[in-house]
Amino acid sequence: MSIRRTSKSRRAVAAASMAAVLALVVTGCGGDDGGTTKDPGSSSTKPSDGDKGAKEDTAAGDQVDENVKLAQVKGQNDVLLVVNEVKRDSGGFVTVQGELKNNGDRSVNPAAWAGSESVIVRKNLNSVGGATLVDKAGKKRYYILRDTDGRCLCTTGIRPLPPGKSIPVFMQFPAPPDTTTEVDLSLPSFATTSLKISE
Repeated sequence: MSIRRTSKSRRAVAAASMAAVLALVVTGCGGDDGGTTKDPGSSSTKPSDGDKGAKEDTAAGDQVDENVKLAQVKGQNDVLLVVNEVKRDSGGFVTVQGELKNNGDRSVNPAAWAGSESVIVRKNLNSVGGATLVDKAGKKRYYILRDTDGRCLCTTGIRPLPPGKSIPVFMQFPAPPDTTTEVDLSLPSFATTSLKISE
């Protein structure tokens, strides 16, 4: 074999090897993770088809015992707010977790629960962002916490609630002083209820 033919063969092998390496690099950078990529800025979960209805933005930490009912508050259109837990957390906030249940015979639009504050409504339409806590002893009202983008630390993306369906919800507020053990929870279109804070 001549030197010229050997040189051509080596170049062909080198080119084929380089093409194979490039193909592997491109495949590795494709980011294909089986279709499970999520938007890092999104805290929503996909709704299930179960009896709980839509379950978007409902995670707030620990699982809550749904059998514990600290309060039940009736709202408009036969919607019931059941509060399962009001817990003071070490981060300086209070988390309220519960469930909204449609006991009526028609679907309920959740828009009113976001309240009328423009920043909350604009960033958190169909949320429970209109909720407030009142420390009667300290004479202070607490609004739902929000992040630097104005999104509330509460359940958002709530879809119209069909009859007989329910959805778990959470709301996070700045914590009142440690001496405050009871607060009043208000959510637009619901009656106000008094709740004891657990540690």
